[in-house]
Amino acid sequence: VQLQASGGGLVQAGGSLRLSCEASGRAFDTLAVGWFRQAPGKERQFVVVINRTGGHTYYSPSVKGRFTISRDNAKSTVYLQMSSLKPEDTAVYYCAAGGYYTTENEFQYWGQGTLVTVSS
Repeated sequence: VQLQASGGGLVQAGGSLRLSCEASGRAFDTLAVGWFRQAPGKERQFVVVINRTGGHTYYSPSVKGRFTISRDNAKSTVYLQMSSLKPEDTAVYYCAAGGYYTTENEFQYWGQGTLVTVSS
């Protein structure tokens, strides 16, 4: 599976962005998809995961209520709608595919990352 993340950019605090993660290769609908992020000088952290059907999601407390994950298996794409963005959301965002977990080692496939910068 190859993953391509896109949609990052510069936004003011309080604004919104939508990230996309498009997959190619083996059956996308057999895999859960997660988003992780890595802020400058910090370790990569879990953000959210969606199961293979889209019926179950789990959010990090830091983004719950502000971010929404969804998927369109017909388009082999997962979306991350980010609202009420804060400067602390600034990071490189990575999508990953694998199991319905929150730890990096459960995800076998990774995209290249897209940078989100939130200005105050």
